[in-house]
Amino acid sequence: MAHFHIKTKKGRPYLYVREIARVDGKPKVISQIYIGSPEKVAGLLGGKEADVLSLKVEEFGSLWLAYQIDRDIDLCGIVDNVVPKAERETGPSVGEYFLYCVLNRMVQAVSKNKLADWFRKTAIQHIRPVELDELTSKRYWEKWERVNETDLHTIAHKFFERICQAEAPAADCLLFDTTNYYTYMASQTESQLARRGKNKAGKHHLRQIGLGLLVARDSRLPLYYSVYPGNIHDSKHFEAVMDDMFGVVCGLNKTKERLTVVIDKGMNADDNYAWIDGHPRIHFITSYSTYFAQDLAATPLDRFEPADTAENRRLLEEGRSDECLLAFRTKGEYWGKERTVIVTHNPASARKQAYTFADKLEAMRQELLAIRAKVRDHAPHWRNEETVRERYVRFCEQLHMAPQLYELEFSQSPDGLALTFRKNVYLVSRKQAMFGKNIIITDNTDWPTGDIIEASLARWQVEDRFRLSKDNDLVGTSPVRHWTDSKIRCHLFTCVVAMTYLRRIELKMAAAGRKRSIEEVMDDMRHLHYVLRVKKGGRTPERRLETPSKTQSEVLSAFGYHVDESGVLQGPVG
Repeated sequence: MAHFHIKTKKGRPYLYVREIARVDGKPKVISQIYIGSPEKVAGLLGGKEADVLSLKVEEFGSLWLAYQIDRDIDLCGIVDNVVPKAERETGPSVGEYFLYCVLNRMVQAVSKNKLADWFRKTAIQHIRPVELDELTSKRYWEKWERVNETDLHTIAHKFFERICQAEAPAADCLLFDTTNYYTYMASQTESQLARRGKNKAGKHHLRQIGLGLLVARDSRLPLYYSVYPGNIHDSKHFEAVMDDMFGVVCGLNKTKERLTVVIDKGMNADDNYAWIDGHPRIHFITSYSTYFAQDLAATPLDRFEPADTAENRRLLEEGRSDECLLAFRTKGEYWGKERTVIVTHNPASARKQAYTFADKLEAMRQELLAIRAKVRDHAPHWRNEETVRERYVRFCEQLHMAPQLYELEFSQSPDGLALTFRKNVYLVSRKQAMFGKNIIITDNTDWPTGDIIEASLARWQVEDRFRLSKDNDLVGTSPVRHWTDSKIRCHLFTCVVAMTYLRRIELKMAAAGRKRSIEEVMDDMRHLHYVLRVKKGGRTPERRLETPSKTQSEVLSAFGYHVDESGVLQGPVG
């Protein structure tokens, strides 16, 4: 509770507002605000100031919301059960260090160096009190050093168990994908996780860490994650984690007799499908590169028909049948067994690819005209057939186009080298026949075509989680600024927890009939402040919430709370 406190210095009284709360079971001063000199004290008590004097304004809404979503999971308790406090350990527990990091990453991710200062601007001491001076980067390293890889695996397993108990997500169709996060770790710094590879943000020169994420299709809730070295190929990582991943999921959802995992073509490998084929309960849906099945991808459109998907039904109702996704279903032998194969055609994608292809084809023609002119003029460096071909091929590589789309013919005459060229009509038409085409392969031979297509298209849900993880404010995983593998693992775990909690908030809002993105919700709630104020002539400071906006009230209501007329948070509503 807030109260006035007068300190006497050199015989003169000075007014402060103090707030005391229990931290680690002991009463501590959690806030102390200087009000003023004796003259200001007299003026304040005499009523010469404004009707209401705001002493302190703190960010409340988003942090309160973040803590609410943890209350039935109790991340702190999970961690402390695995890594309990040592006999003489002081300050916040290991679990609390994880929790306060997650709360920050759900609202406005900052570095560990700035964490305490960030919390001082919030109402954390009235949500979940903590000794803020203990939340330093040094203390984080000390606490997280106690969490080994086995401990973290146990913590993650128990965490996802709680999530499944709270949300009961259907786990009959799962989505698995991978991403990577770059670091600024120096080359000489020892690390098994931070390695150079093909970075998805285009920063190939930096060391990176890989993250695999398994998401339930119906809820978009993460059910499993894995961290791996940044130089390992996706298919190799998928092979390495399948036993653990599906063991965990089967344990979380014992009632499901059939699990289908939707994966990207980057995970395709003989050993992976041999493993899946050996487990009758597990099935797959994957994409397949049209480059390795060009005959199939060039299937004429008269063999396609509109797929029975929710999006197509909407388009038909709107009279836009020409925009419908088309499908051709067949069978083929892949990875040693006969599989169901579906080729889809997206008219919008086909048009876009056709425009781009035509532009690039014209650029190739213009370049060949310029090359032919230089050859005809016997310009220096354009008199050798091999040199001219090499320059043409390099130009095509810059456009990511096959040089074979134009046929070059060289001849020698008394005047020197001559060049003619013509379009390869067969290759061009074959390329055009593949526009807008995608290939899906599955061992779910009894599934309807529309269900297979919609499950494959659902891969965007994992990509959406990855997009959120790379948001500068929410989660803020990248760049990874930790320098040891143990800290990197702890950091990525807190980011996965933050992603999971943020998705739970979206689900809670949707259940209340309010479908809003988590970015909108958290930004809106950040503007709901907790105000420490004193009324004109008042002798006791009081805390009040600002009057919430309509959208803020909707969020509070979704969690069973409301703010009464006096600015006090009330709930849950019965």
